[in-house]
Amino acid sequence: MWKCLSLGCALAATALAQNPPSQLELANLREDVRGLIQRVGELTLRLEQLERENADLRARTKAADKSYASLAQLNEAIADLNRNIRTAVAASKTETLQQVAAQLEKLAKQTNAALDSLAKAQASRPAVQASFADNYSKEGVSYTVQKGDTIAVIAKKTGAKQQDIINANKIADPSHITIGQTLFIPGGK
Repeated sequence: MWKCLSLGCALAATALAQNPPSQLELANLREDVRGLIQRVGELTLRLEQLERENADLRARTKAADKSYASLAQLNEAIADLNRNIRTAVAASKTETLQQVAAQLEKLAKQTNAALDSLAKAQASRPAVQASFADNYSKEGVSYTVQKGDTIAVIAKKTGAKQQDIINANKIADPSHITIGQTLFIPGGK
């Protein structure tokens, strides 16, 4: 059972390392792991209870042996107890493995959905510009990017052309300018 959990955790960790999940997905994964840990704890407590019951029954059979039970009866009772314990442990293991398998399947579906979402987001991104023209005015001003600025907003504020700003600053992805970044604005005011 622990090998299965370790393997599942290792597979999940590998998938997560290659494709970092969002905060929500990470919180969901943590909650799933917490639930599994809680279930393993519950099963451990149940196993301890069964062992105590077994010890109690053994003590009773020893006491009965001294007064009423035969050795054959005791051996039969112990064999019955051992069969019952093995059956209960096997059922608990099977149930735990089924729950772990269901959780791993759920995690796999969530991971695949996250990967699909990332792939779609990457596919819908505009193409990155690789070459830049040199036909912009070499005269201009410096401009520091402010919160809410885009290339279009900066062009409107300064009276420059968007493509000239992109070419002058060799901006491969115009949707990714950062606050505080200093840009040269060709022909800008």
